[in-house]
Amino acid sequence: MNIMKWKLPITILFGFLLAPSLACAKWPDEKPITIIVPWAPGGSTDILARLLSEKLTKALGQSVIVENRSGASGNIGSQIVAKAKPDGYTLLVGSMSTHTMNQALYKNMPFDGVKDFTPIAELALVTNTMVVNASLPVNTVADFIKYAKARPGQLAFASAGIGSTNYLSAALFDKGTGIKMTHIPYRGGAPAVLDTVANRTQVLFSAATQTLPYVKAGKLKLLAVTEGKRSTLFPDVPTVGETVPGYELAVWYGFFGPKGMDPALVARLNKTTNQILEQPSVVKAMNNIGVVLVHSSPQQFAQTLAHDADKYGKLIRELGITVE
Repeated sequence: MNIMKWKLPITILFGFLLAPSLACAKWPDEKPITIIVPWAPGGSTDILARLLSEKLTKALGQSVIVENRSGASGNIGSQIVAKAKPDGYTLLVGSMSTHTMNQALYKNMPFDGVKDFTPIAELALVTNTMVVNASLPVNTVADFIKYAKARPGQLAFASAGIGSTNYLSAALFDKGTGIKMTHIPYRGGAPAVLDTVANRTQVLFSAATQTLPYVKAGKLKLLAVTEGKRSTLFPDVPTVGETVPGYELAVWYGFFGPKGMDPALVARLNKTTNQILEQPSVVKAMNNIGVVLVHSSPQQFAQTLAHDADKYGKLIRELGITVE
């Protein structure tokens, strides 16, 4: 009888210890997985998420669907994931701006971009470009700085609004160079590009997905990229930082779940995702729109997330940028 008394609690304890791994082993279990994209369809985030969902469906043997929930600078869709159960059935393909900038930009955030999510994998870097209207007599960043300093307040930069990466890129440029440009906000990236092409604004910092077609057509001049090092897609194009020491703004996309996900499930998703990102068809599709795929562990992505949240949070507060 004494032996039986010991066996029962040990069996129960062993069952509890196995429960997380058993739950993970069953995932996914006849239930669709939803990837939330907090932006409108058709953008590079959406394209990447749909490629990922297609490949995950094949790899996991379970339906993976994409749902676009745009609005409030990515906050609406991201909040859905932040509040979801951490069971691996509601995931997010999010961007650097929502997770590292919005916390400093908005007074009443519905979530914490770092604390309320489980980082699964960093997915990609978006080549962020500095372009000017083709009529400007400048061909380098140094040329532009000299030209702008001789015309304080006369040159205008376009953006998708205060708090966008377009705006922050330009504000950081102003701060690093001592020049002063006039800000012209638009309702999105597309009209900002078109008005720079039309010379209603003269300079724009924006994703290569939006600017390169006009660069190739000779309507915009590509002066630089904003990342810390040259893009592997455009190795001959310098970085802004080569002229303006310390300048760097890298725009990334990441794969997230709600906080509290089982580490074994996170590791499985990370491994499968990185394998997908190595597939030539995926690499080619994203490179064609100026997006460079990256590989990271959940721990590496968590470090990038925390670092950038601190960096851009400080910068936004220092510049006094707020969004109502």
